[in-house]
Amino acid sequence: MFVALCDNVHQGIVPVSATLGNGDDAQRNLYWGAAFGVKTFFSKHKNWEVVDCETGPDDGQFIIERCVFKRRDREVFLVADAYRGSEIQRATQTFLQAASGYPGETLSRSVGSKTYSLHLNGSAGLIAYAGHDGLMDFKLTAPPRKRDNEERAAIILACASKNYFADLLRRTGARPLLWTTNLMAPEAYILAAAIDGWLQKETDEQIRIRAAKAYNQYQNCGERSANNLFATGW
Repeated sequence: MFVALCDNVHQGIVPVSATLGNGDDAQRNLYWGAAFGVKTFFSKHKNWEVVDCETGPDDGQFIIERCVFKRRDREVFLVADAYRGSEIQRATQTFLQAASGYPGETLSRSVGSKTYSLHLNGSAGLIAYAGHDGLMDFKLTAPPRKRDNEERAAIILACASKNYFADLLRRTGARPLLWTTNLMAPEAYILAAAIDGWLQKETDEQIRIRAAKAYNQYQNCGERSANNLFATGW
């Protein structure tokens, strides 16, 4: 999973508080360390456990922190990278490369008495992005194309992501499992709900409805508004 930290300075967002919008401070950032940020939410979720959280593989230059979570009831892992807010273009490009099938690192993690090899990026079956929709602010000069015939699902939690990401995602060959039609808060409870449905092999539409229900539960925006906000497929 690729998380572009909220950044008042380097992103074209409606500014939030200086603490939540400091793109160099993962621990207090709106999309990572805040209550509904990826790290905090999954760390406290009853269905997930934290394997570890460490400085990013580039010593924090681009990725401030990487967290590995394991599902408690099965051998499923979520690897989440917190990109500096100023590196949102890099996060977006790498997300699309993963959706295209570009391989990533292989991590070795031990949980209890078992050791697991975790193959990242294009080796994962589900690829997700959360954060500001940077494509509102910039264009990618070399968007990636599909590299293989593996089927991957993509989740893009960003404002109006279906409109801005459609052409680029189609090039990757990934299936849009969940994306959005309007302005929204890309918070972790949406991802958790969608993953629950994906693991249970629900239909894409059932997963979309799950996400909408979760969004309404936390945002209290009304069922109709939440339902219209999320889309699946082309």
